[in-house]
Amino acid sequence: MADPITVFDRHILKLRRDRAAKRASAFNFLFAETAERLADRLDDTTRKFPLAVDIGCHSGELGQIIGGRGDIKTLHQCDISYGYARSAQMRNDHTAFVADEEFLPFADGSLDLILSNLSLHWVNDLPGMLLQARRALKPDGLFLACMLGGDTLRDLREALMTAEAEEEGGVSPRVSPFVDVRDAGSLLQRSGFALPVVDCDDITIDYPDALKLMRDLSGMGESNLVAIRSKKFTKRSTLARAAAIYHERHGREDGRIHAKFQIIYLTAWAPDESQPKPLRRGSGQVSLVDFLGDDSSGKST
Repeated sequence: MADPITVFDRHILKLRRDRAAKRASAFNFLFAETAERLADRLDDTTRKFPLAVDIGCHSGELGQIIGGRGDIKTLHQCDISYGYARSAQMRNDHTAFVADEEFLPFADGSLDLILSNLSLHWVNDLPGMLLQARRALKPDGLFLACMLGGDTLRDLREALMTAEAEEEGGVSPRVSPFVDVRDAGSLLQRSGFALPVVDCDDITIDYPDALKLMRDLSGMGESNLVAIRSKKFTKRSTLARAAAIYHERHGREDGRIHAKFQIIYLTAWAPDESQPKPLRRGSGQVSLVDFLGDDSSGKST
């Protein structure tokens, strides 16, 4: 089997998350908001999930609010960053340890529930990771996650590309590429999940300018991780020009801007015989013509 393409620099991700963990309370507002939305989705099911894991836990935002929802008795938290895992352990009463989302350390059929809050968009081999997650779930176990989608920060991406072309005579990836919502469902199916459901919503945050937006992304550990990105520091003039372009194109009358984060939610189940299945083709007992009525005259009424 061919090795997956390395899109994201996972080593840099670890270093940035370690740094972000030191100031997590100042920059975790997006993680906290999506944690609430994930927990609300968990409330929509009446199933019980005694043993659960939060993959890519950041500083424990999801673990802090999950409580006994879903009748969870034990929740383990893990993150590629030691700093984040330690922060999560200190933030709530759940255990936390270091683990890489791309190499899940769980035995087959061992978990009732797998959660992941805004972490999977940095995984290089997402189909492979989802396959590991499906195997780790017990039959009829639930996978519930959210990740950044392809429309995230589109305005910032365009402003940075234009500014870099003007100031430096060329462009390099400045905002990481993310999964398109139309592809997310097929990824779940390819990984062997049953009953996949994908939906999305947008979180829009107001900023005084694009420079503050970029500082927040850095503080969250969510800035560009594309492996083929330029290794040079971006010129201050380029950043200033990008901020000006952002305001020119998308600024409001009061001088502020907004930044859109597209959040994709993934819900799927490990296969089990008890789950509903589509009827075999040709197994219907009622003719569609009989059901709708035979209008052989072709006249409309």
